Amino acid sequence: MSRRRRIYEGKAKILYEGPEPGTIIQFFKDDATAFNNKKHEVIDGKGVLNNRISEHIFTHLNRIGIPTHFIKRVNMREQLIREVEIIPLEVVIRNVAAGSLAKRLGLEEGTLLPRSIIEFYYKADELDDPMVNDEHITAFGWATPEEIDDIMALAIRVNDFLSGMFAAVGIQLVDFKIECGRLWEGETMRIVLADEISPDSARLWDMNTHDRLDKDRFRRDMGGLVEAYQEVARRLGIMNENEPTGNNGPVLVK
Repeated sequence: MSRRRRIYEGKAKILYEGPEPGTIIQFFKDDATAFNNKKHEVIDGKGVLNNRISEHIFTHLNRIGIPTHFIKRVNMREQLIREVEIIPLEVVIRNVAAGSLAKRLGLEEGTLLPRSIIEFYYKADELDDPMVNDEHITAFGWATPEEIDDIMALAIRVNDFLSGMFAAVGIQLVDFKIECGRLWEGETMRIVLADEISPDSARLWDMNTHDRLDKDRFRRDMGGLVEAYQEVARRLGIMNENEPTGNNGPVLVK
């Protein structure tokens, strides 16, 4: 079997040419990065956990009618997704003060926000992903006003669903990041959810102990990252206690 063409490699994932036109294979690496790749380690098993957790979330989002790029999980480390034109924005939805928001505004971490807040960041590692607003986005042509409305509506729906899903298993959804893309179907275009949703891209706290079950364990040198991700997967009921999460190279679909 010939090796498929590599399209793109990011900090945590590799994209390969898919088996059919308009599809892509998304491979989850074990790389852990923080502060725009200024901190980097390889943590065995992280990619497997993120793949399974993201699959679980995207499957449920598809079922309730939220449009996404996700088609199916192929194996332990790979997903089959639709090819989309990624909008160069990171969309952060915040429910509780933490991380950069707490630092910027002098808030105590864990403070419940008066309402959920949506922030936009321009995807540019070399610029440390600067925060931008609607004026920047439309002036530089990253998205139209109509697309911004679609993105915000999508973000609100995803936040509502995920907040309930995690609360049901004793986890508080503090904040999370999404990316969106343009999916073209003939002459028709629609905005869909892309990338991944996992403990890499969301702050997840145990509701009782406030233990971090997310990438802050890596950012803050707390240790136990894989164990925290395993706990999220266990509570969501998507991995067996003894299921292996060891390192495997890319397995390409026929």
